[in-house]
Amino acid sequence: ETHQGRDLNVMTMRELYVDFGLVPETHEFISHAMCLQLHDDHLDQPAAPTVKELQCYCYSLARYGTSPYIYPIYGLGGLPEGFSRLCAIHGGTFMLNRDVDEILKDANGVAYGIKSGNEMAKAKMVIGDPSYFPKDAIRPTGKIVRCICLLNHPIPNTNDQESAQIIIPGPQVGRKNDVFVCSISSAHAVSARGVYIAIVTTLAEKGNPEEDIKPGLDLLGHVIQRFTTVATTYEPVDDGTANKCFISSSFDETSHFEGDVEDMLKLYKRVTGEELDMDINADSVEADY
Repeated sequence: ETHQGRDLNVMTMRELYVDFGLVPETHEFISHAMCLQLHDDHLDQPAAPTVKELQCYCYSLARYGTSPYIYPIYGLGGLPEGFSRLCAIHGGTFMLNRDVDEILKDANGVAYGIKSGNEMAKAKMVIGDPSYFPKDAIRPTGKIVRCICLLNHPIPNTNDQESAQIIIPGPQVGRKNDVFVCSISSAHAVSARGVYIAIVTTLAEKGNPEEDIKPGLDLLGHVIQRFTTVATTYEPVDDGTANKCFISSSFDETSHFEGDVEDMLKLYKRVTGEELDMDINADSVEADY
């Protein structure tokens, strides 16, 4: 009934925007900042998938009240810590503070473990990000400019919020790719009181990192100190089924981790051969144990 006769499996997203009388700048805002689209290909494709992504944004905002996003206390390090605890409960073994010197393979090129110094760990498969594997197992996909900034104030014009997520649609600042700004603070136990951490990221496209991140930096106001890096991103050259080396893609430029979660779900399917069942009650974690 709410579609009012529109067939969203046929009507394109661009046609839907125009049908509601929205100007191109609003198209970009909704698609990039709310539906988390990275490119404009979706505008000329059926509207249904993008509308579902907009629904997800609205449902998340309704669930958490002030923002559709949640961020772990003590930073992202809490995620692997949680995994480690859960893994240990189920019999997992950890070798902390170890380098991976070599991926061990048999005569058929199938991985059976890793070597770290004089130590060896054997396993039925090896799962990791591209940094642990030789260059012939991965290929470059691009470069990311990332700038970590220390502030002594919230980002201006955010109503003095202790955290913020800002997505700048690339076309609105003369770029192909969006610019992402994430701000966190002592409210998340990641900095001292009165210190705010703002991270500006985007794909390199100008040949000058400072120019690439300028739209994001311009929003921050006074910056006490900042650290800028340019990192090459990689993806695996195969799915890992044959050699039992299951490699994720590098973290992308987004600050909302949508693409990274999708990559994790694909990795799970490559490893297990099955889709991860996400039909769980988010209010109950007892089944995890």
